[in-house]
Amino acid sequence: MKLEVLIKSDNQEVQNQIIAKIGELINLKNLEPGDKLPSERMLSEKFEVSRSNVREAINKLEFYGLLKSIPQSGTFVADIGVIAMNGMIADILRLEDPDFKSLVETRILLELKIVKLAALRRTKEDLIHIKSALDAYEEKASQGLDAVQEDLLFHLAIANASGNSTLNTFMLKITPEIITNFKKYHVCDDSLSLSAIDEHKAVYEAIKAGDPQLAKDKMKVHFKALYQYCYNI
Repeated sequence: MKLEVLIKSDNQEVQNQIIAKIGELINLKNLEPGDKLPSERMLSEKFEVSRSNVREAINKLEFYGLLKSIPQSGTFVADIGVIAMNGMIADILRLEDPDFKSLVETRILLELKIVKLAALRRTKEDLIHIKSALDAYEEKASQGLDAVQEDLLFHLAIANASGNSTLNTFMLKITPEIITNFKKYHVCDDSLSLSAIDEHKAVYEAIKAGDPQLAKDKMKVHFKALYQYCYNI
């Protein structure tokens, strides 16, 4: 997995404008659940924006369950009433970027559940992916290099091993914000990265052993420094 594709876009305002216009289009055309939206190309021409911006806006609406994209077929209005649709779009446009503390709290809550599921459900292939991500992290962290992306790839591999697509999606959703804030606040300095190597290994070994409680306990230890750091910034 390449984290570059997950990095948060700087065109939030453009996305919101497109989302609002898609909502207006649905109302104007009286589109109902199951009706097809115009193509990305047509929408980009109509709204006078790039196709990539349209795609990002559609992806966001799909994430919140308002649209459904089907490969080779197009994008369709989800099975939701127009009143609920308009209300949810209005809520999406009011959403503010989460603060760093909220991100840390959300990540901890998610991953303590995720790691238990990973210990119960991981496959041999999952263990290979987690170990590969761990090795990549250790290689950079042991040299004192920036290993933020490798660290998060390790955690995303665990999320994938949980077998829960919703939890995995939430992790993918908050990952760009986490990367941005880690770099902004210089959270992962050399000493923290070095001390975290053993913590990563302990989490991996607990998952490999199939012990959900041990995996949770080791993840708590791993997050202790991050949680304390967050509340001292």
